[in-house]
Amino acid sequence: MSTPCPQAYGARELRTSLDMTTADESLTARDLPSQYRHRDKEDMDELSRIKRAESSIPYPSTLPREAIFVAVLCSAQLMTQAGLAISIAPMHIIGQSFDISPVAGGSQLSWFSAAYSLTVGTFILIAGRLGDVLGHKIFFVAGFVWFGLWSLIAGIAVYSGPILFDFCRAMQGIGPAFLLPNALAILGRSYEPGRRQEMVFSLFGATAPGGFVLGAVFSSLLSELAWWPWAYWSMCFACLIFAIAGFLVIPPTPALEYDDDKESSIWSRVDAAGGVTGVSALVVFNFAWNQAPVVGWPTPYTYITLVVGIVVFVAFILIERHVAHPLIPFGVLQIDSVLALACISAGWSSFGIFVLYLWNFLMLLNKQSPLLTSAQFSVVAVSGLCAALTTGLILSRIKASTVMLIAMTAFAVGGTLLATLPVGQTYWAQVFVGLIILPWGMDMSFPAGCILLSRAMTKRHQGLAASLVNTVVNYSISIGLGFAGTVEYNVNDGGKDIIAGFRGAWYTGVGLAGLGVVVALTFVCSERLRR
Repeated sequence: MSTPCPQAYGARELRTSLDMTTADESLTARDLPSQYRHRDKEDMDELSRIKRAESSIPYPSTLPREAIFVAVLCSAQLMTQAGLAISIAPMHIIGQSFDISPVAGGSQLSWFSAAYSLTVGTFILIAGRLGDVLGHKIFFVAGFVWFGLWSLIAGIAVYSGPILFDFCRAMQGIGPAFLLPNALAILGRSYEPGRRQEMVFSLFGATAPGGFVLGAVFSSLLSELAWWPWAYWSMCFACLIFAIAGFLVIPPTPALEYDDDKESSIWSRVDAAGGVTGVSALVVFNFAWNQAPVVGWPTPYTYITLVVGIVVFVAFILIERHVAHPLIPFGVLQIDSVLALACISAGWSSFGIFVLYLWNFLMLLNKQSPLLTSAQFSVVAVSGLCAALTTGLILSRIKASTVMLIAMTAFAVGGTLLATLPVGQTYWAQVFVGLIILPWGMDMSFPAGCILLSRAMTKRHQGLAASLVNTVVNYSISIGLGFAGTVEYNVNDGGKDIIAGFRGAWYTGVGLAGLGVVVALTFVCSERLRR
């Protein structure tokens, strides 16, 4: 029989019903209102095909072009982690140029990385929604342009001081905040659930450790052989190249329009009120924790900003429950998604602590150069790639909860090896082993979380799914450094006992990783009880 035009059955009702289907956009009789359940299966298949065609972005038809397409999108993760590394690897060289002591000013040095992770994790909250509403490609390209501009200014900050540099680092972070969720949303709309999607998301995660090593090596080389601002100016050039590549390689990504959207203003669709309160709450709360190690908790504005952050966050939750297009639709998040995000939060907050304090340990106590330390960290790129590829292969065979448990165990075991590291020990004993194990936590938890949330949400909300994962990852790194800095400040005897401060910070990371294991076990039990 011929296939009737779907508009004849009531396009508005069918479109609304189809939007409520699962993330794989499949259509069955039970997904439709009762008045449509008698329709012929052929008609339903046709409507499902039309829905997928409207929401999907075609990836290149040939393998070489597809490889370039995926590589350009993965560059978002690569450059984000490189941007983190270019402040960690030469942090003491940068601090010396601003007359900051590597020992007494350790808390000030942590702002070089914490300010960047703060805005990456915070502004992702709204970046994915803007991409969903206005189109993902434009924000991907604009993210690289913004990233490059503030990398240029961050290098120029050498002529000013640490305050301007910290501000530039925070502004830099807004670029990756727009890159990450929109890159993942494009991948989520391009690939249907299956092995190909799993491998692509895993490759995206695999670029994280490689990007960190790349940024660490080049910033160390430029800082030791030339001048540290050249690392930021080189970052500017690379970002502009990727912006041009994104413009040329990525196909158009039109925003998805639904009938209920036509009745709402643009401010309502992007949830402006939720965006302002959500971003403000995250920034203020994080500022309190990362500034406390610098000025101390007794300073009034420290605990006042903490209280203000909590109050504003409560206001954000109330707003989200009463707006038509919430930034975080709490009702959409199922228990699996919540537990996965909780695991990622605990694991990645510990990872930021392990990396920053290991770097300080090797340079201050083992008296290593930034370049040698970068070379020792290069093992994480290889281990991370193996972890990501393994994750892509096993996700279709093993439940996401089991993958999360393995990832959290890797964080805990790798972190414990570093926390018990003696001064002067050979690299091959604990540092090497710990750096092999830790990336398995990163590159198993990230793709698993991305795939889980991508499949839990419709094509319409792929930017939101990517935003939630990346917000949790990057914000957790920053807030974890705040927790660790507070512990270090209170146990290092005013900077006289460096090793005690480092161990206190590391044990904080071990505790967070242990919390991740507990949450992952809860995740596993929850899935088994529902079988």
